[in-house]
Amino acid sequence: MNKKYTNITVLENTITITQDNYISLTDMLKAKDGDFFISDWLRNRNTVEYLGIWERVHNPDFNYGEFATIKSQAGLNSYKISVKEWVQKTNAIGLIAKAGRYGGTYAHADIAFEFGMWISAEFKIYLVKEFQRLKELENKELDWDVKRQLTKINYRIHTDAIKENLIPEYLTPQQINYVYANEADVLNMALFGKTAKQWRDENPDEEGNIRDYANVSQLVCLANLENLNAVFIGEGMPQHERLKKLNQIAIGQMQILLQTNADRALKKGGADE
Repeated sequence: MNKKYTNITVLENTITITQDNYISLTDMLKAKDGDFFISDWLRNRNTVEYLGIWERVHNPDFNYGEFATIKSQAGLNSYKISVKEWVQKTNAIGLIAKAGRYGGTYAHADIAFEFGMWISAEFKIYLVKEFQRLKELENKELDWDVKRQLTKINYRIHTDAIKENLIPEYLTPQQINYVYANEADVLNMALFGKTAKQWRDENPDEEGNIRDYANVSQLVCLANLENLNAVFIGEGMPQHERLKKLNQIAIGQMQILLQTNADRALKKGGADE
């Protein structure tokens, strides 16, 4: 079936519904005993009054002048109006006459429920029940699709992050042997693989420093490295040894942090399936 339309079954009658919640009155009419037409329902004064109130609430372009004329004639034996005439004269939006494969008269769900009462009280009850069941099912499917897409996006973000070298690379012996006067650069080298000056030289147009552009996982790791570096300094560990050890720790911690975040995203998505 066309994606713009779906079906429900009400008392063994197949009813077509559009994606914007308009229900086929033409399909519904098949459930009414005897020879009746939608125009028979539309000539009823109570029907006209209800349609007028609905349009007043939902349609700022409703033609109240034409509506007043139609209302004054409603209920008379000589009065008769088609859906097409109703729409053309009042600029109504609650009723729609469609042509083509899925053609017929459609009404907004609010109005279709009232039409269902004209068919029978039982029909209206089951119509409302099936319509609500359909909407609940659609909402569940939409919710699942959104969560599934978010899971895929999160997983892609984490895999891309790894590809973009968020996990530090092992430092070369030449880098480790280099003496850094600034202890902050020991941490920068261990985690980012470069000094603050090297980053500024590579990013002359950026404001701030290398740590301002770190992600959450890197900042968590950096806080841990600061504490560990203080311990290593207290133990009298030479700077080049501290740098090598901190680099190895940074690699391990970043791998754990990124994998943990990816697992959480996948687990949350899977639990909602």
